[in-house]
Amino acid sequence: MAEAARQQAAPGRDRLWARYRDEELVNRLSSVPWNETLDTIMSHRSVRTYRNEPLPPGTLELLIAAAQSAATTSNLQAWSVIAVEDPARKARLAAFAANQRHIIDAPLLLIFVADLARLRAISADLGHPGIALDYIEAFIFAIADASFAAQNTIVAAESLGLGGCYIGAMRNNPVGVADELGLPDEALVVFGMTIGIPDPGIGTDVKP
Repeated sequence: MAEAARQQAAPGRDRLWARYRDEELVNRLSSVPWNETLDTIMSHRSVRTYRNEPLPPGTLELLIAAAQSAATTSNLQAWSVIAVEDPARKARLAAFAANQRHIIDAPLLLIFVADLARLRAISADLGHPGIALDYIEAFIFAIADASFAAQNTIVAAESLGLGGCYIGAMRNNPVGVADELGLPDEALVVFGMTIGIPDPGIGTDVKP
């Protein structure tokens, strides 16, 4: 029993040491039984180099399902996500984000949007003025909801053996990005995220 527990903790110790490099802290954290969820989360690293391969069928839909399973403020789901796979469009979006090469190379680019426009439209359809959407709090919870959804997405992707990278530079030119994607007023890009199969020949380490 003790040997089995030790073997189970060993991968956890390796992951924790790579991130913290603190023996006392690693010993304390290693007292908790390790599992696959912790292993996925603690193994996170940004991946910017991908194989030139498409994602397996159904992957996008599964990632969106994971995103939709995230926490959301008052169940309002004040976010949207746009999947971009067209090479020409990815290249145009990359131009707004410092021409980062992985935006073009990744088979999938996700754009997460704080989307009050959708809530505004739903309110109008129901005959409500949507006054609460005029407050700064609404914008804050829309950004939070988009962030929760994105974090679920990256964890799900990594659990499938994929890699990804957040792209905050999508906010460098929010008007240009909005025009390229045809976003309505009250819909703001929070960040992008590339997703793909990591190139094993170009590894990156977990940052301590």
